[in-house]
Formats: sequence, structure tokens, C-alpha cells
Amino acid sequence: MHDEKHMRAALAEARRGLGHTSPNPAVGAVIVRGGRIIARGFHRRAGLPHAEIEAIRALKKPGLASGATIYVTLEPCSTHGRTPPCVGAIIAAGFARVVIGTIDPNPDHAGRGVKLLRAAGIQVTTEVLEAECRALNVAFNHWIVTKMPLVIAKAGMSLDGRLTRPPGEGQWLTNAAARADAHRLRAQVDAILIGAETLRCDNPRLTVRGVRGARQPWRIVVTRSGKLPKDAHLFADEHRERTLVYRGKSLRAVLRDLGKRQVTSVLIEGGGEVLGEAFDRHLVQRVNFYLAPLLCGGPTVAVGGRGAGSTAESAIIRNPVYTPLGDNLRLTGEVEYPGAISAA
Repeated sequence: MHDEKHMRAALAEARRGLGHTSPNPAVGAVIVRGGRIIARGFHRRAGLPHAEIEAIRALKKPGLASGATIYVTLEPCSTHGRTPPCVGAIIAAGFARVVIGTIDPNPDHAGRGVKLLRAAGIQVTTEVLEAECRALNVAFNHWIVTKMPLVIAKAGMSLDGRLTRPPGEGQWLTNAAARADAHRLRAQVDAILIGAETLRCDNPRLTVRGVRGARQPWRIVVTRSGKLPKDAHLFADEHRERTLVYRGKSLRAVLRDLGKRQVTSVLIEGGGEVLGEAFDRHLVQRVNFYLAPLLCGGPTVAVGGRGAGSTAESAIIRNPVYTPLGDNLRLTGEVEYPGAISAA
């Protein structure tokens, strides 16, 4: 019971780094002595100290770590990357016990930190609030195993699945609360992807607005012809160096290249043709759909493509969560493709 209580405190620390640590995971740590938290830390940004080191440095006296317990949401690293391995620092500090939320998903590192800590005589407890700790870094977990970014399909649509109002009826379907929520989502991904037609018709900025301290994600445009308006916001504003254009590449090839660039998550914002290809190729892992109480009709559907061959082959949204946002509704969930083999 006490372990869960202190791990929740470590999770709260980890969440402070969300949206800032990629390509590293968000990790939190707390140090406990005599049943009381005496130091806290979280990973702030790739290249900066990890959560365990931040917590150790936050101690009023370094010697207080000796005999204490450190709670960390992710297995401490055991190899030298941008920073030295945390396992060595934990051993050197003299901790009696380490409590870990979830094991490192990296197949090359999984369990290695635990073995080194136990070999040093430290008591190790694992899988405390494991589900919550894993869910914190769903994009990192996917990328580190598959070398492809986690793909989130996002659309603001009417109840009949349309992306736009009729001509001359204004730009937005969804309300201000839904749009603010979408900006918070943008702030947590590494890249936002659209097709050339969306660029030509909407001239979007794809920036993060209303989120303090947010990073600007990469802005990705996929195009067949390469004929794009040179004066578009993406090529002319202060973030123009954060824009990448892929010409004549399949969506899978684009995502594979982004994975090599250490992009761990991609938000596909449309339009319907790009979203259709993403679902047809089984490239989407999660959805964030915003539903407005409107019936628009018209040809611009949220998800186009060739579609499923049968109802049994349709993509399924697992663990759906419906959240009211004023008179709008947000649907989030995981995408499953039953009995299907991913297309090339």
C-alpha cells in the first residue's frame, strides 16, 4: 500500500516532463526515508540528468540516500547514453531498496538494471502500478521496439463523419474547448502530419497555442507532385525550419524515416485521404476524434481510403473513452485490426 502511494508521487513527477523529453521517456522518482518523501526529481529533457539523479541531487544532505528507498517509474538505465547510467549512481549513493514501476521496454536493456542492482545487494521490487507507468510513455514504448513512431489519428468532425462545413460556412466544426484540447495533444507529440491538399485548402499553421512552455512539433507534409504553395505558413513563419516535405513516398516509408530521426509520435491531422491511407495500411495505433453535434453532409469524409473488405475486417477502437467538451465529444482509444496482416 505504501509502495503504491509513493509510486503515485513518482508518477506525478514524471508527468511534469511530458511533451519535453522525447526521444527519451518521461520518468519520475522520489526518495523515501522513514515513510516520508525527502526528495523528488523528474527527467526534464533529453541530455539533462535523469529523474533518479535529479532526486539524489535534491537531497538536503547526500548521505541521506544511504539506507533509503528510491521509487522510480521506469527501470533505471544501465548503459551510457547522453548521460551516465543511473544504476551506478544508485549503487554509489547507498540505497537499501529500489522500487520500479515498469521494466525498460528496450529489448537490449530490459531487466539489466534490475540484475545489476540486485547483484550489488540492493533489494528491488518491480511492477508497482505497472500499467500506469507503462501508459505514461506509450509512444516511447512503441518506438523503441518497432523503430516506428506511434501514430495518432486526429480529426474534428460532424456526427456524419464530415471534416468541413459547406462552402462559405466558416472554418471550425468543433467548439473552443475541443480545439484547446487538441492543442494540448499537439504539445505532447513529436510531429504533426498532413497531406498536400490540406496544405493547399486550409494553409494551416500546425503550431501549439495556449500551452505554456510547449515545444513546437515537426510539421510534415506528404505530397505526390511536390507542387506546394511557397507562401504557405509552414514555409514562411518562424517555425519554417521545423517543416519537412516528403514527395512521392508511401506513408509507411515516411514514418520509417521519421522513426530514424528519433520522432517517437506522429499526429495525423488529415485530411481524409491521408487518414484513409493510414488506416488502410494499418499504421494508426490510437485515435483522438472530436465530434460536433452537426450533420453536414457533403463529400469530405474524415477517413477515406478503400476501407475494410468486410465488417469483420473493420478497425476496432479498443478501450474507448468518451469525454464531453461542452456540447462536443472527444473519443480516444486504441486501434486494433482484427485478423489482419499489415499491408506493405
